[in-house]
Amino acid sequence: MASDTLKDSRPEFLSKPIQNICCIGAGYVGGPTCSVIAYKCPHIQVNVVDLSQERINAWNSPNIPIYEPGLNEIVQKCIGKNLHFTTKVEDCIAKADIVFISVNTPTKTYGVGLGRAPDLTYVESAARTISKVAKNSKIIVEKSTVPVKAAESITNMLKSNHHPNVEFQVLSNPEFLAEGTAINDLLKPDRILIGGDNDDKGKWAIEQLSSVYENWVDKSLIITTNTWSSELSKLTANAMLAQRISSINSISAICEASGADIQEVSKAIGFDTRIGSKFLQASIGFGGSCFQKDINNLIYLCENLNLKEVADYWHQVLVINDYQKKRFVDKIVRCLFNTLNNKKITLFGFAFKKNTGDTRESASINICKYLLDEGASITVLDPKVEYEQMIFELSNPQLNLPIEMVKRKVQLYSTDVIEACKGSHAIVICTEWDIFKTYDYKEIFEIMQKPAHVFDGRLILDHQHLTSIGYHVEAVGKKFDHTLK
Repeated sequence: MASDTLKDSRPEFLSKPIQNICCIGAGYVGGPTCSVIAYKCPHIQVNVVDLSQERINAWNSPNIPIYEPGLNEIVQKCIGKNLHFTTKVEDCIAKADIVFISVNTPTKTYGVGLGRAPDLTYVESAARTISKVAKNSKIIVEKSTVPVKAAESITNMLKSNHHPNVEFQVLSNPEFLAEGTAINDLLKPDRILIGGDNDDKGKWAIEQLSSVYENWVDKSLIITTNTWSSELSKLTANAMLAQRISSINSISAICEASGADIQEVSKAIGFDTRIGSKFLQASIGFGGSCFQKDINNLIYLCENLNLKEVADYWHQVLVINDYQKKRFVDKIVRCLFNTLNNKKITLFGFAFKKNTGDTRESASINICKYLLDEGASITVLDPKVEYEQMIFELSNPQLNLPIEMVKRKVQLYSTDVIEACKGSHAIVICTEWDIFKTYDYKEIFEIMQKPAHVFDGRLILDHQHLTSIGYHVEAVGKKFDHTLK
């Protein structure tokens, strides 16, 4: 009886079944997440809104704007039924029970927090639009990666501008998606994390959002916390993963200097159940939109909390990541007789990892910059990256590369490996695309300049086989004997 009384005291927006969800932002988080929600919850209408007509048109076309294995199939099954992509932002917010904020939160490039703090311009804009449009109470969910206490800031913005008798409950529900496996991560998550206020209304709002996920996720995998813990958990998860990559990459430098083999070291320590084997693959460094941004966010938080030593600790993860890329290019220069001037270098991969077309913070960007600074000409081979996107990344003012020089000296191929490698002095493996393992490297060897070099920055090729063909092989975390026999 007491339980019924408690339920009766809930406001309607915290007790009625969820029938309509609006997601602000049709990017890498909002698009896939809401497509899976629509797929698993056919009784819920899901509207993904964005101000970019071009992006919305792409979502409504057969060629959706994001490459992610399994995503297009889900979108095509649901679109026009209970999944809709539209620019009608205000209309969709008005009729939604839950509004996800999934907008971009890039690192600030100006003012206070330059290079560290997240830029919350789009989050603030979304919150102000919600408060202006909403005529009835709603649950607001921050899906974007945001700093600790962002939910509190969003709540204050909503309260300052809302209509009479309109109430909001703000939840933190960070995503833990890995690009390339995002759909599987959404369909079979390790956990769902929801943070909210500790009062009754906060707990009821968490129950409402949880009820959506419970359509396909076991309730035991849904973790509930306060908003601070949820926001910090997201930053910490990415920081810890990046830390593992920088840790193993630091050991790869020791391996190259000493003669140890990083793959053997990784395998040996990965058998320790306290450590585990994941994220122990040495490489040219991590990329993507999250790791560097979230560590910078964490550093900025520590600095503001007067935790200098903690900030310095996490900064070192980024230092090692930059060091690994520069160290790799330095080896290329040394092996090519200390000059790359007018030499053709072929990069295999420009995306930051396989199974995605995302190039944000890709290690290939800095590799290209260093090679161009040395005078090289570059051909890039990547099955999913578009030429315009590659040029956009290389045109970043921070790289200080003249755009006309970039367009003249950098070419992109999607599939033609022979043309990409013809006359090249070296192949540099920057992305671990599976197709790179299938090429006929003997045929490629015949069309390259001699001596022909392979620099494996992802440890995906058979180095012994390449050496037997005649290649001069170098790889992250390995020391090769190039003595003529």
